[in-house]
Amino acid sequence: MAPQLAWIGLGNMGRGMVKNLAEKADLGGNPVIIFNRTSSRAEQLSQELGADKAKAVSSIAEAVKPADIVFTCVGDDKAIEETIGSALEGSPKGKLFVDCSTVHPDTTDKLAKMVTDAGAEFVACPVFGAPAMATSGQLICVLAGSAAAVDKVKPYTTGVMGRAIIDYSGEPQGAATRLKIIGNTFILNMVETLSEGHVLAEKSGLGSDRLHQFIEAMFPGPYTAYSNRMREGDYYKREEPLFAVDLARKDAGHAMALAKTHGCRMKGVEVADAHLAEVKEHEGSKGDIAGIYGAVRQEGGLKFENQK
Repeated sequence: MAPQLAWIGLGNMGRGMVKNLAEKADLGGNPVIIFNRTSSRAEQLSQELGADKAKAVSSIAEAVKPADIVFTCVGDDKAIEETIGSALEGSPKGKLFVDCSTVHPDTTDKLAKMVTDAGAEFVACPVFGAPAMATSGQLICVLAGSAAAVDKVKPYTTGVMGRAIIDYSGEPQGAATRLKIIGNTFILNMVETLSEGHVLAEKSGLGSDRLHQFIEAMFPGPYTAYSNRMREGDYYKREEPLFAVDLARKDAGHAMALAKTHGCRMKGVEVADAHLAEVKEHEGSKGDIAGIYGAVRQEGGLKFENQK
């Protein structure tokens, strides 16, 4: 008999991940139970997927009680601690909790202890990829926890939510989020490098279009995608960010704190975080990580917006 799945949290990533679970996983005829703090999001997704694929509920307790495996994916450390705390108030023994949130490794290890002390299992499963990759099932899933628990999660990764896994079976759950935090600094530094390059190309007379030709030929994939977002003004035009400035700063803060703990620095991240602070000041909560381009433009004497 297929286990009953529940999902808590429907941000930009969670929505696509639930969609793939509902449409591709072996559910044994059971709809995925979904809960989100903003209930309208869960209800809308449930309607889109159909009653046989997804069922929206109005509380964490309603999601957890009938579930065998509970996936969580929320915005920050405080939110996931509160979510897991609420989930453990019932009878969690024998259940498996799988957290896909991007949080500090110490938080992950704290959650693991909370869950196992309550008689349940815990696997950390942060993911790499943009929201579009979540929708298309192309994420990279990082798994850590007991080998037996990780094996229970694998059927929902490659070919369902993701295209590949990084397997840390048998290692502390914090190993997965440690990789996630360090890995996200590559994204921050990529956006910083692209922003500086485009501004210099514009100010030196080369032009952004010509620089983009090089980026497209040399660095297809994320570099080209972010370069296009900058050139087309997407970094400030969209109503809802793809990678919100507050979440990007949270990740940067975790990376810098982790580096300090281990006696080193991430100077590139420090520069990017300072620019993110300017994005927040200019754009507020709708600011996106790609808005670093606007901050670098301002430093170079240009307007934040490249098409106004």
